[in-house]
Amino acid sequence: MTISPPQDPATTGPPRPVLLDPAFLRLWTGTTASGLATWALPFVLGLAVLERDLTAAGLGLALAARTAGFLGAVAIGGVLADRHSRRAVVLWSALAAAVAAPLLAAGLGRSSLLMAGAALLAGAGQGACRPAFQALAAEVVEDGRRQQANAAMTLAVRASTLMGPSLAALLAAVLDIKALLLGIGVLWLVAAFVPGRGAKTPGAGAGVEPRAPQRASFRREFMEGVQEARRHPWFVAGLGALTAVIATGYSATGVALPLISRDRYDTEMVLAAATTAYAVGALVGALVIARWRPRSQGWSALAGLAVYGLAPLSLTLPVHPAVIVAAYAVAGVGIELFNVPWFTATQREIVPDKLARVSSLDFLLSYGLAPLGLALIAPAITAFGAQPVLLTCALICFLAPAAAALAPTARRFTRAAAPSDSPGT
Repeated sequence: MTISPPQDPATTGPPRPVLLDPAFLRLWTGTTASGLATWALPFVLGLAVLERDLTAAGLGLALAARTAGFLGAVAIGGVLADRHSRRAVVLWSALAAAVAAPLLAAGLGRSSLLMAGAALLAGAGQGACRPAFQALAAEVVEDGRRQQANAAMTLAVRASTLMGPSLAALLAAVLDIKALLLGIGVLWLVAAFVPGRGAKTPGAGAGVEPRAPQRASFRREFMEGVQEARRHPWFVAGLGALTAVIATGYSATGVALPLISRDRYDTEMVLAAATTAYAVGALVGALVIARWRPRSQGWSALAGLAVYGLAPLSLTLPVHPAVIVAAYAVAGVGIELFNVPWFTATQREIVPDKLARVSSLDFLLSYGLAPLGLALIAPAITAFGAQPVLLTCALICFLAPAAAALAPTARRFTRAAAPSDSPGT
């Protein structure tokens, strides 16, 4: 790791707040717009079903196509963002997603095939820009302020999730579905054009050589990213734990919470309150981790990830609804206590010219296996009942991060373990 020379506080002064940095503010605006557009699409398509402009089967086909586009493009986007300018990859991938919006509007109520193709393009644009944005953040923000920057980004995402449904419902009262879809396209245009340039070369700075022209195949370059990831035991273990939690706990609660809200409590309020509590908890967690620097940052982050197990656990018994709402709020806090240090450590520890590829591996596994979990959880609940399935998922949520904490270098999410980092000390 590169060690910066000591600086005189009298001459340097306190660090400038990251949101006052014009370069980061432009990047934050672009990532916020892309996050809002990503969230809004399934919600607006759901409104189209309610207004009978789209069938339930058509909705399922469009969402499946978007997921396929995301998974197909995220790895390619990671390679491109390490091979070329990260800013250029953000531009063209966001433009692809912007083009998909009017195509979706044109196909609405007319052609399911056109809508599926447009959704595939939207997912591809979303998937390609994710690792590029992640790597671009490491170019725009120096190491000492990245945790604050990542917290600011996740705050924007969580605020959009919390306020987005109300805003979309208000807009739907005065605009039709096609206009809302075009509005999503405008958000992608903001994501494409507002962010500024990062460093001239990824990771430009002390101890980092400029990249040579890349001539290897996509597969070989992606495998180089896999090899880089394997050099960091904390990353492999943490990604395994994150994937397990999303594929089991997140998927189980996504399927079981609506059923339990309806069948056990005979109201949709439990579903709405728990979902809102999770978003509020995540906002609180992002605010906390923006300034908190625990000494054992890796273990603290993994403990926050394990807290998600409270969500499926709270659904196993006929408790008061307030217990479920509280469990979801705590789970929301915990997930951001993991997410922000995880992204920050990845930006700090991964070799700069492989950062986008490693980030694409992160998104590919953690998000890519979520649909598989959703597909398997419902049949499992039908076959074995909700309680044993939820208990199993809660147990996995608790044990997977605990196992990851035993990995070398996991204590601080760093490249080399300190002598005191052994779990037995």
